[in-house]
Amino acid sequence: MSTLQSALDRISPLDPTYFDQAQAHLDTQTKPKGSLGTLERVACRLVALAGGEAPCVDPARVYTCAGDHGVAAQGVSLFPQDVTRQMVENFVREGAAINVLTRTAGVDLKVVDAGCLGGPFPEHPALVQCKVAPGTRDFTTGPAMTRQECLTALENGVRLALAAREDGMKTLCTGEMGIANTTPATALFCAYLGLEPEAITGPGTGLNAEGIRHKIRVIERALALHAPVVATGDPIDILACLGGFEIATLAGMILGGASLGMALVIDGFISSSAFAAARAIHPAVAEYAFFAHASAEPGFAAVMDGLGTAPLLNLGMRLGEGTGAAMAVFILRCAANIYNEMATFSSAGVDSGN
Repeated sequence: MSTLQSALDRISPLDPTYFDQAQAHLDTQTKPKGSLGTLERVACRLVALAGGEAPCVDPARVYTCAGDHGVAAQGVSLFPQDVTRQMVENFVREGAAINVLTRTAGVDLKVVDAGCLGGPFPEHPALVQCKVAPGTRDFTTGPAMTRQECLTALENGVRLALAAREDGMKTLCTGEMGIANTTPATALFCAYLGLEPEAITGPGTGLNAEGIRHKIRVIERALALHAPVVATGDPIDILACLGGFEIATLAGMILGGASLGMALVIDGFISSSAFAAARAIHPAVAEYAFFAHASAEPGFAAVMDGLGTAPLLNLGMRLGEGTGAAMAVFILRCAANIYNEMATFSSAGVDSGN
């Protein structure tokens, strides 16, 4: 049995009775019922993930997965592809925003070469090298990946989750880096969620209005080319045609994390496309996922509606890397600690008003 299939076989929906039990406990605490809003809903999910036991979020890890994209040749990004590799080196040197925010949040960080241009990077303890190939192909002329390449990336992601569990991690956070990757991410949202490129295509690295119109046309061409595959509904074939190595690796990591009962914190626009792929492969992963923040990409609200969820934070961010996910871990900690540590009316001798 493959690593991927083994993970898929282990994923199951959470037991709804744990949600009810958790809410019943929260309702005994010294506050009006429901007054902590989203925090209470997060706490209930964490209790269900813990099988009804006291929830624990830490330790947590961000995997920032990097890959290059053949569609960059179509001029859909303001930055050259060299920047992907340069940023991986910056992550390893601890000079990027994700390094600062994971340090600040007390979250572990691993950087992953999922498919960057060029050869191997110098070895480093913070770097995981599982390059499937040096960048995807241009998806306006053919599939971005073969099905086998896509499966390899998915299995690499499952192995990242397994490694995190072996290291004692309880929470997995997604992050990514890849010049031009908002283009495949947008195409995937269109394919999986039935959205239109014109409605959700944004500036990415800062395209102007004409640049966005050009990007829309590029995505429309790709969707037209791969329409027969999209029509089959096969989620892995769709991912292979339209995705990227870092996106497929993150999708595998999401599936692997769910198979291990871990809390999953999904970062922003690109990471959410990896989640959309993972959900299409196994819908139950949705029960394990928390969405970190509202990406400033203009189509993100429609994506969240399409996925039937809402993010925890709204800070006007659109960097990626896992930056929003690192900060959202603090929200999960707050929810767990409220559940575990807050006094009940009876223990505190406070009148419940009943």
